Amino acid sequence: MRDLLATRARASPGDAALVDDASGREWTYAALDAAVERTAGRLAALGVTRDDHVGVLLETRPAFVRLVFAVQRLGATLVPLNARLSPTELETQRERADLVLLACEADTEADALTAAGAVPVVSVDEPTDSGVRVLGERDPEDVAPAEWTPEDDLALLYTSGTTGDPKPVRLTFGNVVAAAGASAFTLGVLPDDRWLCCLSMYHMGGLSIPLRCALYGTTCVLQRGFDAEETARALAEHDCTGVSVVPTMLDRLLRADAELPDSLRFVLCGGAPTPPDLVAACEDAGVPIHPSYGMTEATSQIATARPAAAYSNPETVGRPLFGTTVTVVDEAGDPVPTGETGELCVSGPTITPGYYDAPAANAEAFGPHGLRTGDVGYRDDAGRLYVLNRRSDRIITGGENVDPGRVAAVIRSHPAVRDVAVVGVDDPEWGERVTALVVPEDGVALDRDALETHWEGRLAGFAQPRTVAFVDDLPRTASGTVDRAVARERARAAADDL
Repeated sequence: MRDLLATRARASPGDAALVDDASGREWTYAALDAAVERTAGRLAALGVTRDDHVGVLLETRPAFVRLVFAVQRLGATLVPLNARLSPTELETQRERADLVLLACEADTEADALTAAGAVPVVSVDEPTDSGVRVLGERDPEDVAPAEWTPEDDLALLYTSGTTGDPKPVRLTFGNVVAAAGASAFTLGVLPDDRWLCCLSMYHMGGLSIPLRCALYGTTCVLQRGFDAEETARALAEHDCTGVSVVPTMLDRLLRADAELPDSLRFVLCGGAPTPPDLVAACEDAGVPIHPSYGMTEATSQIATARPAAAYSNPETVGRPLFGTTVTVVDEAGDPVPTGETGELCVSGPTITPGYYDAPAANAEAFGPHGLRTGDVGYRDDAGRLYVLNRRSDRIITGGENVDPGRVAAVIRSHPAVRDVAVVGVDDPEWGERVTALVVPEDGVALDRDALETHWEGRLAGFAQPRTVAFVDDLPRTASGTVDRAVARERARAAADDL
């Protein structure tokens, strides 16, 4: 098979492929294909060939989309880099990914130059440094579109690194196609769908949107960064039928009191656990939320709940996607009965073949039941999946194991609690102390006594937080998950103040 865009452009050349919300410019699939052909020719003129690794250090914009498909056209591997990282972090990731070229934009040029080392840097904008080449000024070479097999590496994406150093995840052509199909079955994709991308495309949640739209023949609407009011406007102005967000973004959309359009059929919410009260707020507002559990290693989604299932079971992430098998295992790696908690292992056609050039990490990550996610959860009698927390987040206090996800769920169910994170901090007597960072609802008075009354009888004595700190918000990573390292530091500070 040829690259996704070339295949789609032959099938539906006149259909709308891409809309840039910032400029209002639109591309048909034929027009986007022609632009990508020129970009691929320019990359070829810079020496990019099949199987090369090409880094991209850009925020979401049409130039990013062109690079995604241009790298595919050459049979090379795309390596999106997080534009919010420090130059030192970027340098480490550049070295690990074996880049032959690094593409940047005006806002990331300085960081790209610092991180690139001997790797050539090319900009999609007019550079300020003479050492940076201008992509648009290269004369395109003629390009023979590469043929792809399901096993070929389409992209290397780095994990979020919330539990250690970020690792480059190999995602194959087959992974991407399988993930798109499985997602379509769950979301109910239609020919005229218009999917708003307001996520960063260096994360799989954002990158997946233009890739999937090319497979479906639907329209990708790009918004250059999230703003609640502007995102609501873009959804309405472009008659969007779908959008991908993290829970914090969705919460801000609802709190902005902006009316979401009737055209909206699916709101895919992932990247972090979706609080049950956010699901309830969506039901009240008529927002078709699809809470989702996924990870980069699974090419995004693992399980997704449709709105009706989410409304009736607000803590679930739904059933696994078509073709994905989730096995819950105990400490010995053996499957546990329905309803029992354990580590989630996943297998299927969307799962990465492994981390790039990391045999030790691969040996640790994969077992008889597939990829060991490091996440703790369980399944109910109806096959619905519930994700509690990271296995590494488990707290051991006084010899008892505490799953912070269960503790957080109980606290979060208090009507005056907007959000909560539960972590363990060192304790000389108990080993670890269960500590809760609690975000109260705006304008609502909340104290520890009220929480103790709420969790009494719902939590075992050893699982009840010994320290409660009330905070304005929770620290989060760029992908929207709670930054547990920072949360622990805040928790330690709160414990020291007692």
